[in-house]
Amino acid sequence: MRTVFARVAFAAASMLAVLLPPSPASAQGRDFFRGQTMTLFVGSSPGGAYDIYARLLARHYAKHIPGNPRLVVSNMDGAGSVRLSNYLYNAARKDGTMLGIPNRGAPFEPLLGETALARYDAVKYSWIGSPGDDVSVCVVSSRAGIATFEQLVAKPFTVGGTGAGADTNQFPKVLNGVFGAKMQVVAGYPGGNDIDFALERGEVDGRCGWSWSSLISTRKAWLDSNAIKVVVQLGFRKHPQLQNVPLIMDFAKTEEQRQILRLIFARNVLGYPLIGPPGIPAERTAILRKGFEDTMKDPAFLADAKRSNLQIAPVAGAELQRLIAEIYATPKDVVAKTRAIVK
Repeated sequence: MRTVFARVAFAAASMLAVLLPPSPASAQGRDFFRGQTMTLFVGSSPGGAYDIYARLLARHYAKHIPGNPRLVVSNMDGAGSVRLSNYLYNAARKDGTMLGIPNRGAPFEPLLGETALARYDAVKYSWIGSPGDDVSVCVVSSRAGIATFEQLVAKPFTVGGTGAGADTNQFPKVLNGVFGAKMQVVAGYPGGNDIDFALERGEVDGRCGWSWSSLISTRKAWLDSNAIKVVVQLGFRKHPQLQNVPLIMDFAKTEEQRQILRLIFARNVLGYPLIGPPGIPAERTAILRKGFEDTMKDPAFLADAKRSNLQIAPVAGAELQRLIAEIYATPKDVVAKTRAIVK
């Protein structure tokens, strides 16, 4: 399972960092952060899962970076985090003081979306780590009268979306293109929290591409009251808490369908990725990764996450870097077919 592999890779990366002796370059890197103010940008609006994870990380991360820099959080929502991704790649300082948590779909936008808008190469980012991989779900309001995947495919209904590369925009299009579903994406919401409010007001019938960790940490009461129904989970494997909810991969009938689904849902492994601009000095990237790994094992951080009902299953930066490189090596014909579906 990817989660198991990710944990092994994370543990291996942590052990390697402990065993390797510090170098003069790394000592210089440690001194650099003393007295600095770091900014952690979030590619979505306040109150959603990305924002919640970012602020959780910000409360603990700085004390694991030598020099104990000041760390502030700033929201830069827009276009499904393409705005933030462009900023990090083209304008942010490349010294390690500016990091970001974009929507997990943003790194796929140059491959599958509007290449003219996505002015970045995701492989070249400095991948620091992720607090955990995830599975997404399609949820409908109880008002919609949809209870099964077959009904989801057969019945037209509306779902809220944010920006071009976001899960909430692309996942419904994939279900439409691969299985013949009839979801209409109402796009343009600043973030997932805004989609939730729209769902509550009846502006849309559902949300498809909602991370399970976000749902149970922010809207568990909706589940408990049966205000919403989880119809299908979107990922490579079932979540332990969703054993009775069908998995999208089980509905694929051809190898081509499976390839398209793999390409789209690989982003779930990224979870809530912490990245930096390309070109951060190697010794500072190592410090940022080590600080992230130490944060993920910090009892105070884990207790804070538990209080917020946030799941932590960290993925090391090196593993994220490898996964992105693999994704961008996907056969061109599969990419072209997938791009045609999500455009």
